Amino acid sequence: MSAPARTGAPHGAGPRGPQRVRAFWAGPLTTYYLLIGSTVLLLVLGLVMVLSSSAVDSIVAGRSPYATFADQTKYALLGLPIMLVATRMTTAWQARLAWFALVGALAFQALVFVPGIGCGSGGNQNWVCTPVFSAQPSEAVKLALALWLGVVLVRKQPLLGQVRHVVVPALVGSGVAVAAVLAGKDLGTTLVIVLLVAGALFVAGVPMWMFSTGSVAAVVGVTLFIVTDTGSNRTQRIGSWLGDCTDAAGQCFQTDHGTWALASGGVFGLGLGESRQKWSYLPAAHNDFIFAIIGEELGLAGTLLVLGLFAVLAVAMLRIIRHHPEPSARITTGAVLAWVVGQALINIAVVLRLAPVIGVPLPLVSAGGSALTMTMAALGVVISYARSDPQAAAALAARPGVLRRSIAVLGISHRRSRRA
Repeated sequence: MSAPARTGAPHGAGPRGPQRVRAFWAGPLTTYYLLIGSTVLLLVLGLVMVLSSSAVDSIVAGRSPYATFADQTKYALLGLPIMLVATRMTTAWQARLAWFALVGALAFQALVFVPGIGCGSGGNQNWVCTPVFSAQPSEAVKLALALWLGVVLVRKQPLLGQVRHVVVPALVGSGVAVAAVLAGKDLGTTLVIVLLVAGALFVAGVPMWMFSTGSVAAVVGVTLFIVTDTGSNRTQRIGSWLGDCTDAAGQCFQTDHGTWALASGGVFGLGLGESRQKWSYLPAAHNDFIFAIIGEELGLAGTLLVLGLFAVLAVAMLRIIRHHPEPSARITTGAVLAWVVGQALINIAVVLRLAPVIGVPLPLVSAGGSALTMTMAALGVVISYARSDPQAAAALAARPGVLRRSIAVLGISHRRSRRA
């Protein structure tokens, strides 16, 4: 007798692959998980690559090969509780703290111009250096400005079709922040802040003709700054990028070695720790050009992984912008999206020679304590929005706590042992 034909799915079988993907994508906690997962993976990848790319230079400088990695880990551990606190921030607390945060960040930024405290390198004056700590205040300005724009633009949202309501106070406050950073000749950070402001204004609903006018004004302003900034080599770097760079030992040195690092990595790379360019050939290998080391050691697969993780971050933040009921959450998320993903694209474009070298780190990946902690805090704020979405909040509230789950597991194990 032949076996009876099977009908339907086996008993207890769950949904198949495509169904599971669709169910996950439509789930209330999808955005929450995407944000946490991509942030953690980028952070871990960054720590690994900072260790790999900085060990040689640390030895050459007479330090431990783990010195830069230890510093980066220290700031990651410092940023973790800040990020956790930020994930619990409500829009009500954002409204209370926004003005204080912006004023405090601008006051902190002003310290870079105080003799004996302000410091910098490469012609930029953008750090606060004391015997106790060193920090880059412009990173705090980014976070404070994103929070502040989310508050003030909500109040002005019904009137944003009128120029004066866009200018006051949003563009005035943003202009002060841009001017404070640009006064220190930090063009890269200034461009990121301009992107941040544009992201907030776009999500808030500013008419497109204002964007066109603002874009032209921004291009003119940046061009004038570059042309009149005769005290730096910025003009030469941009000229070398626009033309055929022939100064292999000068203006082309960093970009050439970054290109060679990417080219030598192939599809799967030379292997973790096997970079050749990090042997004092590629300047800022653990910072601005860490993407080149990723390409050399992990190959095309590694670079696509980084791009994919930033794409996941972007998709998660776009979901918040589309679905979150709080306008201030949507606007601040738009600002953080333009900041983090825009800065990542600028950094990668520089390494790929699609943009001139302007000194912008890769968020969560490059070495740099101030940038890392403030980026983690900003993403913590966005995660708080993902948590506060009504459906996500209900799903999180329905989940048993860690203690209850542990007790339940122990209870089941105890009952099974008694039966045995």
